[in-house]
Amino acid sequence: MSNYITASVEFYFKGEKHSASVELDMDQHMHTSGELPDLFPVLAQAMNIGAYSYEYEMMLAETIMFSDAKGLIADFVNDGILDLDAFNDVWSESIVIEKLQDIARQNLSVSDLHQNPELKKALLEAYRIGKDS
Repeated sequence: MSNYITASVEFYFKGEKHSASVELDMDQHMHTSGELPDLFPVLAQAMNIGAYSYEYEMMLAETIMFSDAKGLIADFVNDGILDLDAFNDVWSESIVIEKLQDIARQNLSVSDLHQNPELKKALLEAYRIGKDS
């Protein structure tokens, strides 16, 4: 599962167009911090704009647009807007399912939980009960 997306921002300051984009490895961010980093500082750095400048303030007024999504995250981009909460939920569940798949393979000789939806549902329910306890 490789999830990549490009974040971009564009704005005008003193009649001059400023724009930047960065490609993000969402899996890396999700594994290390569990969330997407604040993108405005990342984009400002790509444009060599300081955090205490008028340019930065103008950039903050703009919406970050997303494009070139690859992997699971592509399902959560609509007209350049990323539904990050929905992606987080599905991504987290997919990680759990990968771990449950390993357990099913090692202990039950089940090679694909998607072929056995009842078992998948039971294992997910057991996981959630354990997590809530």
